[in-house]
Amino acid sequence: MITRSLVSVVDDDESVRESLPDMLREFGLSAQVFSSAEAFLASDVVNQTSCLILDIAMPGMSGPELQRQLANRGHEVPIVFITATGDRSIRAELLAAGAVECLFKPFGEAALLDALNAALRTG
Repeated sequence: MITRSLVSVVDDDESVRESLPDMLREFGLSAQVFSSAEAFLASDVVNQTSCLILDIAMPGMSGPELQRQLANRGHEVPIVFITATGDRSIRAELLAAGAVECLFKPFGEAALLDALNAALRTG
């Protein structure tokens, strides 16, 4: 894996924003967290982000809407979606739209590492 790649986590769930950065650092990655898609877009790390871990359903702009915004701006960052939704059919839609993976909460460390490895290879 590429060491010290920046992974940005965008999730309105505070527990996710608190736990994922520690796990990402254990994987040898840098992490930034954002509570909304709008906060991520307004940040100075958009262009430095090597991979985006992105919640699907958030207040304001959704994860898929952020994906479209980034594509419209010409920023094709690899995205691993995470979701607590029970609708498993959303995964196929997100992958077809260009996501690297869609993990359903709660997901394991191994599943996240596999998704990140795939994302950083494509990035």
